[in-house]
Amino acid sequence: MAKVTKKQAHRNALGSTPWGNLSALRFVLETNAAGAALDASSDAPLAIGDVVVLGQIPAGFRVVDSAVIVSEGMTATITGDLGFAYNDGVDSATVPQDAVYFGAGLNLATAAHLRKATSKGSVLLPKDADLTLKVNVAANAKASKIEVIVYAIAEGVATAQ
Repeated sequence: MAKVTKKQAHRNALGSTPWGNLSALRFVLETNAAGAALDASSDAPLAIGDVVVLGQIPAGFRVVDSAVIVSEGMTATITGDLGFAYNDGVDSATVPQDAVYFGAGLNLATAAHLRKATSKGSVLLPKDADLTLKVNVAANAKASKIEVIVYAIAEGVATAQ
């Protein structure tokens, strides 16, 4: 039987700190009793097809996983698509924008802890990206709280994957 040893990638090093280079970026979406996002650019209730920009994922981060914590669900039957779009509006040929990178049709109406719901591999963002949540099925008409945690490895902007 042969012994096969895989060449080690230098990127697997923990970096210059003893605690490593994995970051957990936290984004919170809360809505009021009418269904509108708090601390947002609009005070209208979230409607079908609305895309909420939850925050920014910096360039040079390798996105590997996510957790969606629905502690207070939205209106019954609401689902959401969780992904990213480049905040300059220009797609990337090496890492295309993906509106459902973390999951499509995630149940946002029921309290739950949801992990990344796709089998897509990790991606190294070549530029700053917005974390986006698209509202599907129904308009929101109640108070809710949803936390999204994005797990990413700080690698720096690279030209190759």
